[in-house]
Order: sequence, then structure tokens, then C-alpha cells
Amino acid sequence: MGFFTDLKARRALTAHGRERFDEAYALYQTAYAEGMNKAQFLLPFSILLLRRGEYEQAAEVLRKAEKSPGGITPAQRSQILVNYAVVCWKQGRLDRALEYLQEVYRKGPSGTIYSTLGYLLIEKGDFEEALAFNQEAVAYDEEDPITLDNLGQTYYRLGGPEHREEARACFEKALSFRPSSIDSNYFLALYDIEDGKKEEALEKLETAGEGRFSPLNYATPEMIEEKVKALG
Repeated sequence: MGFFTDLKARRALTAHGRERFDEAYALYQTAYAEGMNKAQFLLPFSILLLRRGEYEQAAEVLRKAEKSPGGITPAQRSQILVNYAVVCWKQGRLDRALEYLQEVYRKGPSGTIYSTLGYLLIEKGDFEEALAFNQEAVAYDEEDPITLDNLGQTYYRLGGPEHREEARACFEKALSFRPSSIDSNYFLALYDIEDGKKEEALEKLETAGEGRFSPLNYATPEMIEEKVKALG
């Protein structure tokens, strides 16, 4: 990895950290084409690719990160597995994704593994399994809006009508820590729609629509737009 390639990779990382995502993407792609091969750059690049839905290239970048000169740290190894899991899930291989995440989970708890594995267990569809894990995640950090949202989605999507108020409480608590939360705003807007609170629902949907979406969001821009249009 030459001097100028390294410089471009560092510029990409700086732009990424400052949320200049289009600039970061262009710089990462240029540096990658020139031979960027260090995990410290490849991992954030893979995250940007995942957010853009470019799963094939993300997998390629992750494979290259595994072979980073000088090796990778345990933390980098865990991040590679988490990112691989997202790729597998998006490619329709949920069981393989869960295997990757369980491997990371066995090495010790973290906010990242609780939020990612917690969400994919909801996608798996087993209420009791998802509930137990997401309750554990919230106990690990009672102020994490992502795990609170996951627990809310567990109740809402898998638990049936009898768990709807428990779901609402989780979404409301998630918003108390992160008012911009995409999914919590979306689900609370659904409650507002059911309660005939059109303006409140539109406000929450607008907030959700302005968020920065990731592969681990349940609500999509299209879903939000559909709800807004339905409200007239």
C-alpha cells in the first residue's frame, strides 16, 4: 500500500468521521482500486458499503480485511464477523448470519453484538428466543436506544396484541434517549394513526424519514412515504 494510497485512505476516514459520506465513498473507492489493504480503512469502508446496499463489494472488502498486513486485532475480527453477518442476512442466508453473530457473542457482550444479534433474532421469528435475548440486552444497557427498540419490536412484531403496550413503552423509552430513532418513531406513528392522532403521526414519520438508514432498520423510506401519503 503506497504512500499516496495511504493518504487517500486517511482522507476517506476523516471525511467518513465528519459525516461527509459521499466524499468518503469516492475516496475509499479510489484508494481501494489502488490497493488499500489495511483493516483500519477496509472496515469503515465496508460499513459505508453496507449502508449503501452494496453487499457484494462489502463481502469482498471484508475478505481483504481478514488478510490485512500484520494481522487483525480481536476487535477487528469481531467487527468483520458482524459485518459478514449483515451481508449474509441481506443475501437470504439468515442461519449463517446468526452463526457469525453467535460466535462473536460467545466471546463476550457488547452493545454492537446485542443490537445486531437482537435484531436478527426478531427476523428469525421465534418470540421466546428473541424476547429472552433482547431483555438481556436491555439489562446490559438500559439506556441504549437500539436495544430498547429491538425489545419493542420483539413485543410488537412477534408478541401479538397482548404485548402492544409493552412495545409502546419500549419505543417511548428509546425516543427519550434518541429522539431521532427511525424505527421507534415509525412504530409510535402507527399507534398515533390507530388513535386518530394524524398530526402527531406525521411529525414522527417526518422525523423518521430524515434519519440515516442502515440495513438494520425495519422501516424503509418507502414504507414511511407510503404512510405519509395515506394520511393525506
